[in-house]
Amino acid sequence: MSLTSIIFTLFCYFSLLLFFIGLSYKIIQYWQTPVPLKIPITPAPLKVSGVFMRMIREVLLFESLFKSSKWTWFFGWIFHFALVLLFLRHLVYFWPGEIPAILMKTEPFKYAAFPLIIGLLGLFGRRLFVDRVRYISAPSDYLMLVLLIVIGGSGMLMTFAHNHPNILLVKSFAVGLITLNWSELPSDLLFLAHIFLVFILIAIFPISKLLHAPGVFFSPTLNQVDNARNKRHISSWARQKETDKEVSIEQNSEKDE
Repeated sequence: MSLTSIIFTLFCYFSLLLFFIGLSYKIIQYWQTPVPLKIPITPAPLKVSGVFMRMIREVLLFESLFKSSKWTWFFGWIFHFALVLLFLRHLVYFWPGEIPAILMKTEPFKYAAFPLIIGLLGLFGRRLFVDRVRYISAPSDYLMLVLLIVIGGSGMLMTFAHNHPNILLVKSFAVGLITLNWSELPSDLLFLAHIFLVFILIAIFPISKLLHAPGVFFSPTLNQVDNARNKRHISSWARQKETDKEVSIEQNSEKDE
């Protein structure tokens, strides 16, 4: 293997290590964060089944975003939908052994790159031209969008406007990452830039706003049942304190007797 292939292989595993450690840490942190109050966005479901359906609509259709801003919903939804299609398209390269017939039919998904870029440019323009959004936007918000646009743009150039890298070498390298049977990486500079930026994205995912992906499932405004009038809501940490308080009162009463 060349030095370039060795460096990119090690960098890939390092990025994945940062991704899994960081993401696990944040999920544990979300899980353990106290939720002392019932704060679901109304109108909210009254049963657990209703919460389940609400989360499905939120994850698949971006329901709350649709209600708040139709243009933001449009650009955000087409970007995420295109991202899913392109993810399925890229599975062909990472699938070891014989590729399933269903993945062989994902070739048209490469055209999802166009709505992907349109969605990203729309979200970038929103941060530039909408005053209230620009006011709360940090430099990292712009840099993240630029990173995604460059990744998508470089992928489009390789697919539609540039000489393709050696597909056999690409698949061999990708499969080698999965099976630990490492192989040579194509030397095409555009391809190297593309996967380098993808590795950067994977590494910084746990410290970026992309954490809204797992974070939506821990949002108390979405995942709570609106039963505050029927059932008292006590967080686990508060329940323990109440138990300790009751034990302390009982011990003091015994001493007084």
